[in-house]
Amino acid sequence: MTEMIEIPDAEADWEPATDLQAGGRNPVRQASMFQSATWPLSSLALLSVDLEAVARRLKLTLETSWDGRGSVRAAFFVLDGTDFVVTHHEGDAPGTHVWTRKGGPVDPAARAGVLLAALGVGPEAVSYSVWGVGTDLRHVPAAWSRGRGKPTRSHQDLWADFKRSPELFVGRVSFGAVVAFLYGYDIASDKALLDGFREWLAAKLGYGRNLVYWVLAEKLLFPDGRPEEPWSPETEQHAVAGLIGLLDGYFDHLASDPEERRRSEVDR
Repeated sequence: MTEMIEIPDAEADWEPATDLQAGGRNPVRQASMFQSATWPLSSLALLSVDLEAVARRLKLTLETSWDGRGSVRAAFFVLDGTDFVVTHHEGDAPGTHVWTRKGGPVDPAARAGVLLAALGVGPEAVSYSVWGVGTDLRHVPAAWSRGRGKPTRSHQDLWADFKRSPELFVGRVSFGAVVAFLYGYDIASDKALLDGFREWLAAKLGYGRNLVYWVLAEKLLFPDGRPEEPWSPETEQHAVAGLIGLLDGYFDHLASDPEERRRSEVDR
């Protein structure tokens, strides 16, 4: 059984999510199940948190209904411009299924990150996800079953495919989209991709160990300063190719230094 993650209680000044007054402190606004009945939904993640705890934290009102798998409790809400649904079926193992409106955010990992931040938990709360090929798909939750299994793939296979055709993974290829994909994959694979990458970039720069990896990468890729936005297609292409090249360099570094690779795996 997956170990459940504790969620802090709601902030003292958060009003109920059903309170639609302007200027509210609660980051979510709830919609009723009746209002949202026509939403086409896509599965996003299974969180190792209790649905009741999610409701307490976000001050949601849980509603009860049923579907082909039996009785289900759910809450529909909007957070940072994304329509979310959290559910749990009676009789299922503990955990909270997270869904979004189909055709919604093109960056599921980043949207999930917004939800995790609102819940006050980290990526360790993600048990399964749709964005991470590193997820053990042999044990996809029953609520996601569509009658066909999905094959597992290695991190190496994923990286080779991503380098060859990033547009298949992120749609319109941009530096921001690639960063978001890498972030989501890193969460889903338990830091199998980016662990130690930030420190390696900082060592190349000679400073910046307190900066996130994409800022460090930008400083290496644009030594004369970050270009003003919006970036041109040529600038985006340069940044994406440069980031992929930096990651390849980091992987080569790990491959040539077995001791550092071992330390990285132990730390993870």
